[in-house]
Amino acid sequence: MGSPGSLEQWIAARAASLDAALAAAFAGCWPARFDEALQYPVFGGGKRVRPLLVLAAHEAVGGLEPGPALAAAVAVELVHTYSLVHDDLPCMDDDDVRRGRPTVHKVYDEGTAVLVGDGLLTLAFQVLADAAHPADTRIAMVSELARAAGPAGMVAGQAADVGLGGPVTTLDALQRLHAGKTGALLTASAVLGGLSAHAPPAHLEALRAYGRAVGMAFQLADDVLDAEQDSGDDGPPSYVKLLGVDETRRRAHALADEAISAVSGLPHADPLRWLAAFTVHRTV
Repeated sequence: MGSPGSLEQWIAARAASLDAALAAAFAGCWPARFDEALQYPVFGGGKRVRPLLVLAAHEAVGGLEPGPALAAAVAVELVHTYSLVHDDLPCMDDDDVRRGRPTVHKVYDEGTAVLVGDGLLTLAFQVLADAAHPADTRIAMVSELARAAGPAGMVAGQAADVGLGGPVTTLDALQRLHAGKTGALLTASAVLGGLSAHAPPAHLEALRAYGRAVGMAFQLADDVLDAEQDSGDDGPPSYVKLLGVDETRRRAHALADEAISAVSGLPHADPLRWLAAFTVHRTV
């Protein structure tokens, strides 16, 4: 599946340009205290899996330079970060710590955290709409991200997670929940990378299949990592509770293999292979 060193080197070569593009997205945000609050969760650590998927998919279909994919990479990271800020609110998951630091509503206040999430979400679409691509490409990218992030995708998954679809007690219900909450944005990240390179439809479908498999593998691996802390009756529904640790881990690895197979015909798919492997071998 590729070595960790290969992935680390690939990420290191792109980290500075990704961080610079993220920082540039906040130009013009005000007041200063709000601008600070907006940037606090974006630059507080994190694996950057979604923007890296954008860049890897762009490269896989022949994007020679990462520049044309940076707008999409920034947009998916902003959407992901908004979702975390809102998930952490007392009315949702009520978390005081994220990535080893106090969450936004603890550093500032709940109202500011709501506005930070609102600001990051809308800024993501501004970044895509202003990207240096032909109008039809920008429309396709905005549509792809909106579907993934909205009430048929990530938000729907979160709605199911807070109980709006009833108890999550079956494997089918859990898969649908996570296909929205986690998988939709990961899938969109892969497709957006292809769109930014003007990939043909067959390549976009390969990237979509890859994203779906990686998205599910990512959640299965998360559940294995969280198995001990979520093991009680009050913990969230998980694959480990329904399938056990060994079967959950086996399915995660099988899905990673499925993702790698989906992009085997793309010209430069090594970074996608490395990211699929990272998804199931990570320890955080």
